[in-house]
Amino acid sequence: MSVVSMQRTIFDDSEYERRLERTKERLREAELDALVVADPANMNYLTGYDGWSFYVHQAVVVSLERDELVWVGRGMDANGARATTWLDEESIRAYDDDYVHSPYDRHPMDYLSAVLEDLDVDDGDIGLEMDAYYFTAKSYTRLQKNLPEADFEDATLLVNWLRIKKSEQELDYMREAARISEEAMLAGLDAIEEGVPEYEAAAAIYDGLIRGTDDFGGDYPSIVPLMPSGDHTGTPHLTWTDREFEDGDPVIIELSGCRHRYHSPLARTTFVGDPPDEIQRTADVVVEGLEAALDAVEPGVTCESVEKVWRDTIAQYDLEKEDRIAYAMGLGYPPDWGEHTASMRPGDKTVLEKDMTFHMIPGLWFDDFGVELSETFRVTSNGAEVLADFPRRLFTS
Repeated sequence: MSVVSMQRTIFDDSEYERRLERTKERLREAELDALVVADPANMNYLTGYDGWSFYVHQAVVVSLERDELVWVGRGMDANGARATTWLDEESIRAYDDDYVHSPYDRHPMDYLSAVLEDLDVDDGDIGLEMDAYYFTAKSYTRLQKNLPEADFEDATLLVNWLRIKKSEQELDYMREAARISEEAMLAGLDAIEEGVPEYEAAAAIYDGLIRGTDDFGGDYPSIVPLMPSGDHTGTPHLTWTDREFEDGDPVIIELSGCRHRYHSPLARTTFVGDPPDEIQRTADVVVEGLEAALDAVEPGVTCESVEKVWRDTIAQYDLEKEDRIAYAMGLGYPPDWGEHTASMRPGDKTVLEKDMTFHMIPGLWFDDFGVELSETFRVTSNGAEVLADFPRRLFTS
C-alpha cells in the first residue's frame, strides 16, 4: 500500500482551506507576501502535519501567490507529510540529511531559502515566527544571509490568533481529550497512598493518558503530568521522583488528555491522610473562586473582567494571586499546549467570543504548600461549557 493511499487527515479539506484563506487575509492586512510557520502546532493547524520531527528544522510556507501551502522538512519525514497532510506532492519539499547537524556548514535554512526563491518571494516581505520555540537565532541569521533582498517581519502570533476560536470538530476532539483526562486523573488519585513511590502514580497517569477510553485511545500530551508533592506543592511545575508518598503529603496533579493533538487540561489536589484545616480552607476558597470566575464567562466580557471576579472572591479571605488564572489553549506540541494569546489577568482586554477555549487554573501557592484545581472550558453563547466532568474538591487518600 502506498503512503499516499494511507493519508489520514483528521479534518475535511474544506476546513484546511478556510484556515489557509483566513491566514492569507491576515497576511494581506499585515502587508506580507509570505509567512514561514515553524511552530509545530501552527504547522499542524494549517496542513495536518503530525510527526515527532520538530527536533530538526521544519516549516510550512504560506505565499499569497500560491493556492497551496508548502511543507519543508527532513527527507525521512516527507512520507509523514504525505501520510498526514492534505498537500499535493509538489507542495512537499524535503532536504537531505547533509543538512542535519551538518559538519559541512549546511543548514536547513539554506534549503528553505531556495524554496522561498522558487516561490518568488526572496525579495518580498516575509513574516517569521521569531518567538516560536523551534525557530532559532541561527535560523534567522541564515535566512538574512541567504536572502539579503527580503524584508523579514515578526509574525509570531499571526496563526495563533486564528486558532483561538474552535470549529465544532476541534471542540469534539477537545471533549474527547476531556474524557481521557478524567480517566487519567482518576487513575492518578487511586494510585497515590502512603508508601507508594511517586513514579508509580505517574505511571498510572501515563497509562490512562495513552489507553484513553473504551471508544478511543490517547496521544502523548504536550506537557508531562505535573505532580509536585509535600513541601514542593508551592512550586507548581515539578514532576515526580522516586520518593515514596508519606502521611501528611499534599499532592498536586496537573495533566491533560490529548486527542489528535487537542488537549483538555485538568488539575486536582489530594492529601495523604487527614488534611489540616488550613489546606482544606484553601481548597474551599480555590473552588469558590474558580466557580465564580466560570460563572462570569460569557461573550462580550473581557479576560481581565473574569480575572477580577476571581480576585475579588479570594480577597474576602485576605488572599491574593498575582499570576494569570487562565489562558487560551487547545492544539499543541511539546513543550506547551497553550496558544500564547489571550490570558485572564489584569490588563488583558481581549473580548471573549463564542467557541474560544481556555484552561482556567487559579491555584494558590504558598511557601510550604499549594492547592490547584482547574477546568478547561469553552465560551458558549451565554456562559461556559466545562469540558471535564470531575468533582471539584480536595481529595484524600
